[in-house]
Amino acid sequence: MITFFSPGQYVRHTKQPDWGLGQVQSAVADRITVNFEHAGKQLIIGGLELVVVSEREIVESRAQDTKGN
Repeated sequence: MITFFSPGQYVRHTKQPDWGLGQVQSAVADRITVNFEHAGKQLIIGGLELVVVSEREIVESRAQDTKGN
């Protein structure tokens, strides 16, 4: 399945869960630049490892971060 990413979408990297939540900065052809919470800006080629995060997951992730501080 081919997923198209657009700037502003939130994603997770399935093989790097410790990177946390990421926001797509740009998507040109098969090159997706994502800014991750715990890994900074990363260039992902192909995007097969990325999954789009639902709004509910975003809220839950932010709530956990708030509790941790």
